[in-house]
Amino acid sequence: MRTAKDWKDYKIIDTSNGEKLEKWGNTVFIRPDPQIIWDTERQNPLWRKADGHYHRSKKGGGEWEFHKKIKESWTISYKDLKFVIRPTGFKHTGLFPEQAVNWDYFDKKIKEANRPIKVLNLFAYTGGATLACAKAGASVCHVDASKGMVAWARENAAASNLTDKPIRWIVDDCEKFVMREIRRGNKYDAIIMDPPSYGRGPSGEVWQLEEHIYGLVDLCSRVLSDNPLFFALNSYTTGLSPSVMEYLIGVTVGKKYKGKVTSDEIGLPVEESGYVLPCGSTALWENE
Repeated sequence: MRTAKDWKDYKIIDTSNGEKLEKWGNTVFIRPDPQIIWDTERQNPLWRKADGHYHRSKKGGGEWEFHKKIKESWTISYKDLKFVIRPTGFKHTGLFPEQAVNWDYFDKKIKEANRPIKVLNLFAYTGGATLACAKAGASVCHVDASKGMVAWARENAAASNLTDKPIRWIVDDCEKFVMREIRRGNKYDAIIMDPPSYGRGPSGEVWQLEEHIYGLVDLCSRVLSDNPLFFALNSYTTGLSPSVMEYLIGVTVGKKYKGKVTSDEIGLPVEESGYVLPCGSTALWENE
């Protein structure tokens, strides 16, 4: 497992009975996490002094309970990058800190390439990977179907002093955008994908990632350049193990390009226990 252990402004303090106690800058939250199946004793006093607690509803969704007035938003840093944090209606804060291990990987690969690199970031959310790649010197196409998330990503770029970097901000359905890029003949040296576990089609139909991910990855492999640098697939879907994702990348991207395919879990250290909380998986194809 690769661990995002270089954070200064974020940490998981403790975990117990389906919840994690975490610190975002100076703000302490309790949020649900289905991975936490252990019911260890909650000895840390911050469990009783958290600024906010997200309670999941048995009917789906949930709501925040704030124990004191907090700022509407604030900024935290990861190395040279800055991110605007704000609690949203569905437990999230606008950032997945475990992805920092991948930001570091992207940074290293782009700098070592020693050539212009074009990156396509799909399902790009609030732009953590976009900022990391742009900071490393790549030109980035940031695509997400949510206008609000793209606006938030632009806030993060401004906070990180990256507004002058070559970033295209696109609000669009990722699959449709890739199909248009294929018709236009546009190519990218690196692709990052972070698709959701569930989605809805144009007519409201529900689709599951496991049923559509092969076609999506295969489609995206068609916009890779003749000398691609890497292809990264992230997943938080329990049905997609790292080894399944590795196989999937191998029979799509790996079939077309010589290189190395790897996969692993990514996680965050837990201060109280000294163990690592698993927080999803990443499969990588990289040019050797």
